[in-house]
Amino acid sequence: MQNITKMMKTGSFSTEQLAGQRLMVGFDGHVFNGDLQTLICDLKVGGVILFTRNLGNPDQIQALCTAIQDCARSADQPPLLISTDQEGGQVARLKAPFTLFPGNPMITAEADAEHFAKVTATELSGVGINMNMAPVLDVDCKAIKSVMAGRAFSDDPRQVSDLGMQVIRHLQQNGIMAVAKHFPGIGRTTADSHFTRPFLDTELKTLELTDLTPFKAAVNETVAGVMLSHIVYTGIDPNWPASLSDQIVRILLREKLRYEGVIMTDDLDMGAIKKHYDITTVIRQIIKADIDIALICHKGPDIETAYNLILKALNTSTSAKYRGLVAVERIMKLKQTYLV
Repeated sequence: MQNITKMMKTGSFSTEQLAGQRLMVGFDGHVFNGDLQTLICDLKVGGVILFTRNLGNPDQIQALCTAIQDCARSADQPPLLISTDQEGGQVARLKAPFTLFPGNPMITAEADAEHFAKVTATELSGVGINMNMAPVLDVDCKAIKSVMAGRAFSDDPRQVSDLGMQVIRHLQQNGIMAVAKHFPGIGRTTADSHFTRPFLDTELKTLELTDLTPFKAAVNETVAGVMLSHIVYTGIDPNWPASLSDQIVRILLREKLRYEGVIMTDDLDMGAIKKHYDITTVIRQIIKADIDIALICHKGPDIETAYNLILKALNTSTSAKYRGLVAVERIMKLKQTYLV
């Protein structure tokens, strides 16, 4: 990796770099291609996310990740966050010969969580992936048919906290950034935000006693990233889903939980967002809410549009410029910690 210490002073970044660093994007294909070159060199994106459509055998993945970082280096850009979802069980993007774990519901002991994290970290870092969109810290709700029943550790907030902390600790001790999801918790919902926009009519006090417990522990564990859900929590902010809510991000996560790390949206291509908000509204809210990274997982015009909207805000608003500098400082601090 190139030395990014000199890049930590974001005052030396161009506005184009400040805009691009706040995007983590998806792409098509198993090999480095012109689309990736455009994303890195022209849009100056800060990260990419890999899905099954990008992933084959270990040699192919390593070659792809190496090419991505080589392109960033040649373009005098910071190294990229290269992420994937390797939760185990239902959501595991990397298939055999990578180790296949049965998933969080089958992890009941801290030793098992530690084993999962250590093995996963070794396998991800071995092919050049540096961020895992895990662990899931949602608390299952047995009283309903929770959308997270097959992906959550437990319906006990303390057990979710204990197991989640083992995953975070041992991923990060072994060089892989962990991302706690889906803040402030979606275990109480039955609708799938991939397809629709769920609403949760629960007061903050109830969330504090249950759903927020694992995220408080994650903050104490200095988790690298927190991913926001696309749920509308009507008892906190009846107008916006968490991924677009300044009430949930700035007041709840930043001020109340005192989280100082990187905050990112869930995929903005999901139905909960795509079916209800245009990209201009989405980016406006992301900037207003002080969200560091916008996650756009599919190839399409929204990536370039988002970049141009962030760039315009940086060039026309003193407030947006200041917030952009702070966001990129957080991102660069993370990159310096894990990628040098």
